[in-house]
Amino acid sequence: MITIHTDGASRGNPGAAAIAYVIEGLPERIEQARTIGTTTNNQAEYQALLAALTKLADMGPTSQDIECIADSELMIKQLRGEYRVKDELLRPHYQAILTLVRQLEVDGNTFSFTAVRRAQNKRADQLANLALDGQL
Repeated sequence: MITIHTDGASRGNPGAAAIAYVIEGLPERIEQARTIGTTTNNQAEYQALLAALTKLADMGPTSQDIECIADSELMIKQLRGEYRVKDELLRPHYQAILTLVRQLEVDGNTFSFTAVRRAQNKRADQLANLALDGQL
């Protein structure tokens, strides 16, 4: 099983923003974080998951159960199809994520999307804040 923890952070909403992800279940644990300019928290959450899935797709996993975990209940419910994506600025990120998921599913991978509290997403949250603070 591959587990992806993602977090997006925005100070000001919109404001200075950063993304972070942690991928576990591969031969090596991958942690990435970076600033992304000025955007909203929801856009940063989507961009974090998109960056993580892009990295994962480059690695070419096959026949894996992939769990995507985030503390954005809105994003998770939208990706599960429980909520519609009404925000025009989120829709391109949403579509790009679904495209990557479909590509990865062709190789026998399965996906689940799980919303958790920030405390259960601690490392991704920490990395996003470190990036915002210029400490990475």
